[in-house]
Amino acid sequence: MRRLLSGGALAALPIGASAATLDGATLSALWSIPFAGILLSIAVFPLVAPAFWHHHFGKVSAAWAVVFLVPFALAFGAGTAFGAFVHAMLEEYLPFIILLATLYTVAGGICVRGNLHGSPRLNTGLLALGTALASIMGTTGAAMLLIRPLLRANDNRKHVVHVVVFFIFLVANAGGSLSPLGDPPLFLGFLNGVSFFWTTVHLALPMLFICAVLLALFYALDSYYFRMKEEARAAFLDPTPDTPPLGIDGKVNFVLLAAVIGLVLMSGIWKPGIQFDVFGTHVALQNLVRDVLLVAVALASLVLTPKSARAGNAFNWAPIEEVAKLFAAIFITIAPVITILRAGEAGAFAGIVHLVTDAEGKPIDIAYFWATGLLSSFLDNAPTYLVFFNLAGGDAQTLMTTGASTLAAISAGAVFMGANSYIGNAPNFMVKAIAESRGVRMPGFFAYLGWAAVVLLPIFIVTGWFFF
Repeated sequence: MRRLLSGGALAALPIGASAATLDGATLSALWSIPFAGILLSIAVFPLVAPAFWHHHFGKVSAAWAVVFLVPFALAFGAGTAFGAFVHAMLEEYLPFIILLATLYTVAGGICVRGNLHGSPRLNTGLLALGTALASIMGTTGAAMLLIRPLLRANDNRKHVVHVVVFFIFLVANAGGSLSPLGDPPLFLGFLNGVSFFWTTVHLALPMLFICAVLLALFYALDSYYFRMKEEARAAFLDPTPDTPPLGIDGKVNFVLLAAVIGLVLMSGIWKPGIQFDVFGTHVALQNLVRDVLLVAVALASLVLTPKSARAGNAFNWAPIEEVAKLFAAIFITIAPVITILRAGEAGAFAGIVHLVTDAEGKPIDIAYFWATGLLSSFLDNAPTYLVFFNLAGGDAQTLMTTGASTLAAISAGAVFMGANSYIGNAPNFMVKAIAESRGVRMPGFFAYLGWAAVVLLPIFIVTGWFFF
C-alpha cells in the first residue's frame, strides 16, 4: 500500500509511456505468447506434472512475466515496460486479489457445524442455497461455506459424485452471475466501468433458466440413487452420528460480509473525482479507500473469528496463495493482448474479430457467447472475459447501452461455461480437492468433461438460442 500512497511523489519521475498508450495495430501477435504460455501452464502442468506444479507454480508464473517484460523493455524502453507493469498491478490485479482474498478470509471464518442427512430434498435445498449465496459472497466463498456440510450430510451414501459435480456446476459457477461479487470475470467488468447491478438485470433470466434446469435434473438424479436398495440401507448407517448439534460458528463474519458488499457498492456510487497519478496510472480515491478498508475487514475477520470455526473448516492459505501468484502473471502478460484487441480489425487478431462480427462489422452475440464460453472452459474465465470485453470495444458505457446484448453474452459465456472443466474457474479445483480429501472418488479431468458434455452443453445450446 505504500506504493499507492506515495504515488504523487513517484509520478514526477520520467517513466515513458505505458502499454495502454501504444498503438495496438503496430504490435505483433507474438507478444501474446507469454499470456498463452501462462494459461497453458495452468491447464497442462497439473495434469502431466502435478508434483512439479505444486512446488513451483509461483516460479513458473514469474518466469512467464519476465519472458514478457524483458523483451518488451528492450523493444519499447524500460519506462514503457515499467508503466505497463504498474498499470496491470494497480488498475486491475490489486483490486481483484484484495476482494477475492477478503471474501475467502471472511467466508472461511463461517463454519456450519453439525450433521444433516442427505436426502434428495435436503441436497437440492443446499445447492439452491449455495446458488443464491454465490452472487452475494462469491463463488469461492459460497463453495467453501457449504461443501463440507454437504459432504457430511452425504457421508452415509454410496453415490456422492453427482452431488459434488452439480455443486460445482451451480454454486461454484452459475450462481455467481448476478453481481461483481459473484465471479471474478464480473468484478473485472466492474473495475472497467460496468455498473454494479447491470449484471443483476441482464443475466437474471438466463441464470434462473440454467439453475432451475440444473436443480430439477439434480433432484431427479439424486432421487433415483436415493431409492436404490444400497442407499436405503446406508441411510441407517451414518458414520458420523455423534457430531455436535446443527449450528454456525463465526457469526461475526456475516457482519463483515455485509461490510464487503457495502464497500464495493460505495466504490461504484461515490465519485469524488480525486485521482493519484502513480507512474502514469490513475488510482481513484474511492478505489483506494475500498481496497484499504477491505484489507481491514480481512484482518478483523482473522482477529474476531473463533479459532474453532477456522479449524472446523480446515482453513489454510494455499488456495488463495496459488490464485494470487498465477493471476499476477496473467494480468501482466495480458497487457499487450488487450492493446492488440482494442485495435480491432487493424490489429493482429483481426481473424478473431471476423469470427464474432458480421459483414457490416456488427457483433454477433451468439458467437461472443460461445467463443467466450468455450475459451473459459479451458482457460481461466476471468482473463477470457477481459479479452472479449476489449474485443467488443472495451468501453463500458457503450457496452452497457447500445452493446448490452453483446456484453450480456460475454458475461454469460464466461460465468456459466467456467463449469465445463476443472480449470475453468478457481473454485472448481478447490471443491474437487476437498471432496477427495473426504474420500469421494471424483472423476478425472476427461471424465468431468464427459459430465459437462452430457449435462451442461445441451442446456447452453438452448440458452444461447433462447437468449442470445
